[in-house]
Amino acid sequence: MAPSRAATWRSATCWRCCAPAPALARAPARALARTPALARAALTTDVPSSSSAAPRAAACAASARCRTVASTSGRCWKPSAASASARPGHPDAPPVPTQSAACTLASVVSGKFSCLLQALEMRRASALKGIETSKTQALTQAREEEQRLHNHLEALAQYGHRVQGLLEQVDDQTFLQESQLLFEPPEPLGPLTPPQWDEDQQLGDLKELLSLLCGLLLEEGNPPRVPAKAANSGPMEVPGPLALVSSTPMCPLRRKLWQNYRNLTFDPDSANRHLRLSHQNQQVKHHRQPRGPARPGSFELWQVQCSQSFQAGRHYWEVRASGHSVTLGVAYPELTRHKQGTHTDNIGRGPSSWGLCVQEDSIQAWHEGAAQRLPSLSGRLVGMDLDLTSGCLTFYSLEPQTKLLHTFHALFSRPLCPVFWLLEGRTLTLCHQPGAKLPPGSQGETSGFN
Repeated sequence: MAPSRAATWRSATCWRCCAPAPALARAPARALARTPALARAALTTDVPSSSSAAPRAAACAASARCRTVASTSGRCWKPSAASASARPGHPDAPPVPTQSAACTLASVVSGKFSCLLQALEMRRASALKGIETSKTQALTQAREEEQRLHNHLEALAQYGHRVQGLLEQVDDQTFLQESQLLFEPPEPLGPLTPPQWDEDQQLGDLKELLSLLCGLLLEEGNPPRVPAKAANSGPMEVPGPLALVSSTPMCPLRRKLWQNYRNLTFDPDSANRHLRLSHQNQQVKHHRQPRGPARPGSFELWQVQCSQSFQAGRHYWEVRASGHSVTLGVAYPELTRHKQGTHTDNIGRGPSSWGLCVQEDSIQAWHEGAAQRLPSLSGRLVGMDLDLTSGCLTFYSLEPQTKLLHTFHALFSRPLCPVFWLLEGRTLTLCHQPGAKLPPGSQGETSGFN
């Protein structure tokens, strides 16, 4: 027998999905009496029997389309499209707070970079203005000295003409009279004052700042520590006049470096008398017995430089060492050839040179007398990449794989020449690549160092 309408009201069951309506279930019976007649009629009509309600509820639950909400009418309510889209996770739901946070973060980062770019531009403008001001002062000082020299030369010329005219005088009486009127010769000019131009003073702390910034930013753009994709035997030493690099497959980084490969040779006039060159000046070896008296311009230290120097562009070369206790680097022409202090070499000991010292248990990067200790070298083949445009000198270990060792960042303002130091019994070989040529910006023969 079907339940009565009063029983259906007390159970507050939706006739579409049989979902309980707690609010109506808790309503007292007298609430129906206070309900208006129209509402009572709505509540007490069209209520199906329980036997027909159960199949409807099962179908509704299976389709998951009906989300019943009990209302005051006790009827089932389906949410509209607007209310459905307002639920979290719906495809049409409004953006979650993450999007707003991401926009805020992007705005903050953009602002930071804008401030950084503005600060860098201000420092650049200030540095260029300072250089221009110093250049103007130095040129003004040089012009003043030039004018002083010119005036002195004119005074000497006038005095010379008077003396010459007096010497050409035939009459002795006239000679005596005019000689008394001859004015005193010009005073000695004295030493000329050279223009005041000091790069270190012009740069100040900017040099260190640029070095730090380049180390933080530029090295991230380079592909450091790129493993070789194939077996890389690298440059090999062969008997005969040349030490050639191998043509076996290699990693992309080293192949890219080879685009600027330079075939270098040692300068025999710069070699210390304990160092002997061979293989058409591509190999140097340290011997205990000196080869004879020191040549003019040779190093007092166990060092040798290359016959080539570079003042612009990008250049790459590879050096094979027979063992540790060697130093590879580059230097300005003013690198002294005399021993200073207790150091056995002067590569990286001052502001005019940069060097990588290979020791038995580690390697050290030297510049301006300061050393940075680095992990030990795995192989004996080292690549040196000199980029004068960006001011970078980078060392690579090439065995068993291509790996970045260290990068110097500097403002190279003068020609640089490769220079080397090696201990007794050690050998260094400049590896050659067939077809590599020196670019127009390089100098085939370097000028002697001090």
